[in-house]
Amino acid sequence: MDYLDHLEAEAIYILREVAGQFENPALLFSGGKDSITLVHLAKKAFRPGKFPFPLVHIDTGHNFPETIEFRDWLVEQLGEKLIVGLVQESIDQGKAVEQKGKNASRNALQTVTLLDTIEKYGFDACIGGARRDEEKARAKERIFSVRDEFGQWDPKRQRPELWNILNGKIHKGENVRVFPISNWTELDVWNYIKREQIALPSIYFSHERDVVLRNGQWMAAAPFLQIDGEDIVEHKSVRFRTVGDMTCTAAVDSVATELDDIIEEIKASTVSERGARMDDKVSEAAMEDRKKQGYF
Repeated sequence: MDYLDHLEAEAIYILREVAGQFENPALLFSGGKDSITLVHLAKKAFRPGKFPFPLVHIDTGHNFPETIEFRDWLVEQLGEKLIVGLVQESIDQGKAVEQKGKNASRNALQTVTLLDTIEKYGFDACIGGARRDEEKARAKERIFSVRDEFGQWDPKRQRPELWNILNGKIHKGENVRVFPISNWTELDVWNYIKREQIALPSIYFSHERDVVLRNGQWMAAAPFLQIDGEDIVEHKSVRFRTVGDMTCTAAVDSVATELDDIIEEIKASTVSERGARMDDKVSEAAMEDRKKQGYF
């Protein structure tokens, strides 16, 4: 078996364990390459039947238009259920407070909307596309990672997962985050996408767009990015290695328009995939702090 076959088989096993152990799971779908890969794996795990879970997207309202268009197209192709939690509704209800200042972002506000969505629909497991190679806090996660009744994560409260035995037993009110591609690397994902010919949003490939330099990173010149007289807008050839809120997701200079070109870029890169996420640069423990509060 090819190493990608081993990774695929492990992920399919995990997805089927979720279906067997939990009563009301969901698949967290951002429209990024990792969650798109999860959807492809779910098709292999459960087709010709329907998915035993809906897709759940927490929409900041500041997403890339290309990502939302791709999300809607994919859901229509799949014929599966999509649940959208709106950060704007959390703001309108006074549950989340819009950040102020030049580098304001709604990314962290997703936690409030996610926890409300989990409670509203009674999800006991949420499948996500996080990988251990992305960031040190994510490297601490087990494949079945328990959240308490407040949706919070305790990195010291981890269950052993010996011999690939996954324990999904939880108390009432708790839920589990599940990471089927936890053992994959960014390069593994791209090689799998190439092998399986998985469609992706266009922003993953090199394209021309207006960008502004912010804290050494090229940010898309979006309407809700606070641009002032000190900022210089340039038109450049860029692509995005990761997809999130437009206010915290930076682009990289690139001319890679094909999968082979992207794979060669990643092999040569000395910066991690999350190096293009401004929200991870708030502090050394930024991701871990957000995860403890209930973040993805």
